[in-house]
Amino acid sequence: MLGKLARQHDPNVLVGFDHADDAGVYRLGPDTALVQTVDFFTPIVDDPYTFGQIAATNSLSDVYAMGGRPLTSLAMVCFPEKGELAVLERILAGGLSKMMEAGCTVIGGHSIRDDETKFGYSVTGVVDPARVLTNGGARAGDRLLFTKSLGTGVISTAIKKGVAKQAWIDAAVASMTTLNKTAAEVIAKFAVHALTDVTGFGMIGHAREMALASKVSLRVYARRISLLEGALDCVRAGHIPGGLKANREFAECVAGFEDGISEEMKTMLFDPQTAGGLLVAVAAEDGVELTRALNAAGVPAVEIGEVLAEGKPLIEVSA
Repeated sequence: MLGKLARQHDPNVLVGFDHADDAGVYRLGPDTALVQTVDFFTPIVDDPYTFGQIAATNSLSDVYAMGGRPLTSLAMVCFPEKGELAVLERILAGGLSKMMEAGCTVIGGHSIRDDETKFGYSVTGVVDPARVLTNGGARAGDRLLFTKSLGTGVISTAIKKGVAKQAWIDAAVASMTTLNKTAAEVIAKFAVHALTDVTGFGMIGHAREMALASKVSLRVYARRISLLEGALDCVRAGHIPGGLKANREFAECVAGFEDGISEEMKTMLFDPQTAGGLLVAVAAEDGVELTRALNAAGVPAVEIGEVLAEGKPLIEVSA
């Protein structure tokens, strides 16, 4: 909808909303730019403290995806008028714990009464204007790396239905409360050409954005993409979030699937992620070394594909 409004022309806007990037970047001076993002959503787990942690991790992720360092945040709260304030306190405490882990100071916020609880943050960070990482810039021959597993969307749906196994919940929560901070710090040491986090639009949706912004095509190998425990079970049981269906309706037209890929795996590639991993396009000669460095730092990154010259389909999915 923003694209339908009058355009503002400011030369200090280094990254706006033109290419559906993860955050906005605004230059303050030759060596400093602001990174700004905002995100909030309804509870996806039962425990309020954990929900706060997930919301904070998710909000911080977009700053890391731009190569930035988060500095400050503002909490955004929608909470029922007759809701238990002890619950809200736990949500805020959970969020604060992740903000402290990130070294990001909560300096205020805003709250309104709402029948449905919603929580998140507006986060401001900084980045060197010469080192901004966007979802554009991927080059033919680059290797594609991914730093987490897929499956938080379908598992969260199973949680809401009250049918998720505890092992599935534990795996999803561990993923959704792991900051992309360490991954971003390692990535900053390499010649990365493009970077984005895989969140609400799923793997195919965010790969599409990278391909379009970079004017390339991508090939991903389904067998290399890690899935959270229970993710395929959720798909087989029909625990499909509405966002997944919307993602598939929108982006499946740009994907070409090789024979032999299961319907369940195809579905997983459209699963909307919360606090998902980073999708990295790095020079071929650095792919193995970056993967090793991430793994050594405790980040379960794997190489999942490569960048191709622009062509059709936009996203090739091989077995």
